[in-house]
Amino acid sequence: MKKLVVFICCVFIAFSSLLAKDVVVGAERLDQYLPLLKGKSVGLVVNQTSIVGKTHLLDTLLSLGIDVQLVFAPEHGFRGTADAGEHVKNGVDPKTKTAIVSLYGDNKKPKPGQLKDLDIVVFDIQDVGVRFYTYISTLQYVMEACAENKKPLIILDRPNPNGHYVDGPVLDTINRSFVGMQPIPVVHGMTIGEYANMLNGEKWLTNKLQCKTTVIPCLNYDHNTFYSLPVKPSPNLPNMAAIYLYPSLCFFEGTNSVSLGRGTDKPFQIYGSDVFPASLPFSFTPKSVDGAKNPPLLNKNCFGYDLSAIPLDTLRNQKFTLSYILNAYALTNDKTTFFNDFFIKLAGKANLKDKIQKGISEKYIKGTWKPELAKFKVIRKKYLLYPDFN
Repeated sequence: MKKLVVFICCVFIAFSSLLAKDVVVGAERLDQYLPLLKGKSVGLVVNQTSIVGKTHLLDTLLSLGIDVQLVFAPEHGFRGTADAGEHVKNGVDPKTKTAIVSLYGDNKKPKPGQLKDLDIVVFDIQDVGVRFYTYISTLQYVMEACAENKKPLIILDRPNPNGHYVDGPVLDTINRSFVGMQPIPVVHGMTIGEYANMLNGEKWLTNKLQCKTTVIPCLNYDHNTFYSLPVKPSPNLPNMAAIYLYPSLCFFEGTNSVSLGRGTDKPFQIYGSDVFPASLPFSFTPKSVDGAKNPPLLNKNCFGYDLSAIPLDTLRNQKFTLSYILNAYALTNDKTTFFNDFFIKLAGKANLKDKIQKGISEKYIKGTWKPELAKFKVIRKKYLLYPDFN
């Protein structure tokens, strides 16, 4: 009976994709990876984005008789409700009674004891294609743990909504942190599967480890494809406008006096400050809400800008820009306290802060990145699984 259910699911998904030519994500290609899981003890690295149709991957696999022993959850937790940076505890999924191990906080990397009884690990998380979005850091730690413990890894690939370009400063490895572990630009233009291949191929895993990895690629996807995420990838990226603005607005996390809308109904779609002029066209007040319990400038009236009404096509074509941080810096009277120490980790380069403080133009700053971006693009090409954007 279970075999019949699997066959019907596979046929339905394949037939639907042929009719609509919609993107088919790796998780929906059950026929490609179920044979690799049958009879195995399985661990999943998943969150709320790990869906097959409208059903969570965990529920799907359990319904098909796959022996899922353990779930590893990244930043924001298994259901995706925790704040950015909030400690996520281990627990048990109430629905399936499956044990959950947090991969955020003190345990960013699966421990040997957590992997001991597993035969194979499956990674299925929707990324947004930005260096400081921590899911790719979790991917690296999972790959290293699997390599060290001789466990194969299956990656169910998903489109990159910012996969249509590459831009931003390339990280200097002296500035490595959980929000930037490898010498890649802010916007890297790769899917999770492509990036995993790069980690292996460039021998960037610790001690040049090699993880035995199988990528289940998407169908009907290329790097020019517009892909609207069916589930928000984290609490403060609620829509495609926020996802497109995220690479640019996240730099405000490295400031002391600017809010990017955490604690409002438009996170990563607005920015402002209580020290900006009251004559600016928009105002908002961050509050304590789920996913942003203690946001910057909590309960302070901020003056600034609402970017949420900009058409999606415009935001998508605008790509990464320094214009917002440059404008905010110009509007701030006390510039000595504008930046905090986190800015360098986000930028990946110490000299970006210096250039902004000196009033250097965006055009000139971006020009200084071109040689390193050109080198990265050559490396990137080797690992692409889909037609590129140029």
